[in-house]
Amino acid sequence: MTDLFNKKCVPCEGGVAPLDISEIHKYQKKVDGWNISENEKKIFFLKKKFEFKNFLESQKFVNKVGEISENEGHHPDIKFGWGYTEINITTHAIEGLSENDFILASKIDKISNV
Repeated sequence: MTDLFNKKCVPCEGGVAPLDISEIHKYQKKVDGWNISENEKKIFFLKKKFEFKNFLESQKFVNKVGEISENEGHHPDIKFGWGYTEINITTHAIEGLSENDFILASKIDKISNV
């Protein structure tokens, strides 16, 4: 686990530039298995799929992610169903990735390994 886990997300209201691709790749090395994707608007986001034994395990995980997200004030897009959860993280206010996204990813990784 990296130092990101011990950090707290800082509120972002915009007005700062998103991380550039070289910074994104540096941060990506600090989180486990998160892919960098780009949507049709050329906005980067983190993406990861988690697999579980059944629907209830997926739902429990989503609830834990929701609790962490509320505590951090930073909210991912979550899709889940029987045996899986997909999480996309970006900083909407800056239309790209910030350190907050990687902090949240590291905290989600921690609960997925429990």
